Amino acid sequence: MTIDAPPPPEDGTDTSTAQHTTESFARVQQSTEFGELRRTHRSFAFPLTIAFIAWYLLYVLLSNYAGGFMGAKVFGHINVAFVFGLAQFATTFLIAWLYSRHAAAKLDPQADAIKSRMEADA
Repeated sequence: MTIDAPPPPEDGTDTSTAQHTTESFARVQQSTEFGELRRTHRSFAFPLTIAFIAWYLLYVLLSNYAGGFMGAKVFGHINVAFVFGLAQFATTFLIAWLYSRHAAAKLDPQADAIKSRMEADA
């Protein structure tokens, strides 16, 4: 199946603006500044994602294969599994908060600089 490009507008508008915008985006994506922005994002997001998935899988595996440990009472009717389950929620909120701080401190200034440069070129 092939998809044809849309026909040129009948109102006589110039399509070179869209081509110029596409070229501008491609040029920015290849810039070292954009590469640094991606590296900054990935160096934070990937390790935390891997750590959270490992933490979650540990919880699931312990729930399935270590019933005695997970069923151990911590205090009252609260067992280890319940504490780990609540810790999953706490970890999720902690990661969201850490990412928000990281984005505000590192990512947003870099992205704003790229955006400002692109708007000045337009």
